[in-house]
Amino acid sequence: MPTDIDRLTITDASGYRGTAERVCKPETEEDLVELVREAGLSHIPLTIAGSRTGLTGGSVPQSGWLISMERFSRIQIQGSTAICGSGVLLRDLQAAAASSHQFYAPDPTENSASVGGTLATNASGSRSFLYGATRRHVRAIRVVLAGGEVLVLRRGQKPPFDLPSIDAPATTKNTAGYFLRSGADYLDLFIGSEGTLCIITEAELALLPSPRFLTAAVLFFRTEAAVLDAVDELRRVPGQRMIEYLDAGSLDLIRGAFPEIPAAAKGALLLERGGEQEADVDWLAGDYLDESWIATTAPDRERFRRFRHALPEAVNDVVRQRGLTKMGSDYAVPIARNREMLAVYRAALERAFPGRYVIFGHMGDAHLHVNILPGNEVEWAAAKDLMTQFAREAVALGGTVSAEHGLGKRKRELLGIQYREGDVEKMKFVKRRLDPMGLLGRGTLFDI
Repeated sequence: MPTDIDRLTITDASGYRGTAERVCKPETEEDLVELVREAGLSHIPLTIAGSRTGLTGGSVPQSGWLISMERFSRIQIQGSTAICGSGVLLRDLQAAAASSHQFYAPDPTENSASVGGTLATNASGSRSFLYGATRRHVRAIRVVLAGGEVLVLRRGQKPPFDLPSIDAPATTKNTAGYFLRSGADYLDLFIGSEGTLCIITEAELALLPSPRFLTAAVLFFRTEAAVLDAVDELRRVPGQRMIEYLDAGSLDLIRGAFPEIPAAAKGALLLERGGEQEADVDWLAGDYLDESWIATTAPDRERFRRFRHALPEAVNDVVRQRGLTKMGSDYAVPIARNREMLAVYRAALERAFPGRYVIFGHMGDAHLHVNILPGNEVEWAAAKDLMTQFAREAVALGGTVSAEHGLGKRKRELLGIQYREGDVEKMKFVKRRLDPMGLLGRGTLFDI
């Protein structure tokens, strides 16, 4: 049986806090089933956690037991498939895939995230511009349901009951609420359900051949308008794997760690392109500064990865020092509305929080993250109100309130901004069908 620790305070990467009466670390699927059945007999809520790198409190319990899946850490490479326990870290999966000259396409910012956590949120990351989100790369999963039943689900299998259908936003990414599509596979229902419908124990994930050549670039621009013009051109480049954006505030926040950032830079794009022919730079576009950075070697590309990841780390440091929870958005809009949404962000933030915010992220998918840096609780409350306004603006433009992080407990009120009451009730119907006592992920997304 697992080791238990009484009354622990639990946090995630956002600083969201909760308490578990018991923390359980099952070693086998049999251990897990026994725990689930024991909890069901006593009506004890269960919260599932991987490495707790999430930003929405989905892995943070408010009561009951926390089940950590960290010991489900087996990795096996079979041809173009990786069979992974849900506790496997992404960096370990990538290292295992690299030994056979392959890679796993989803690339969330935090490579210490667990495979189970990325399936629970349908995570994506910087390479989603070309490869899409996690769902696209899942061939099969093993899950434990709320009653202790074990299912092995492969592509093509349909659920044993009729799923209701909900219209999806016209975005390239969406992970707000359940995946309810006409004709959806059974496993698709569980991917992105944020630990509220099942416990994922193992997954078969598709691997892709590593491109023979890779070119990466960090292009710096004098104006935001020049960035936007370049993005419109770069979206049309074959083999483009990522189009990531950092605004002027973002660059200012990390200049201490990267003093070589050009003084004139007011925005940057991080790009990566793969192919079978030797890399060149003819595909680079826009009126970028001569001091921009180009890389064709693995060490330089790793430097660029650190450059991009330095920003969320710097934001997290500021938030922790101020004793606040992170105030960030995860909204996306249709690509054609990208400029409008950025203009909405910029105008409101300059009025309310000048010099105390950053905008960055997946501009290729019209999916930008706004992080506000309030100085105290009063400003934090004002920032929260502004984030809610932004959510309404994104939805009005045809977008989503969550493109890759999920909503968890911190942002569950946003579900009602994106969906009509009848659509949320359809999600609750599915929840009641699979978890009638509401024990899994209690407090995440909604109550039943």
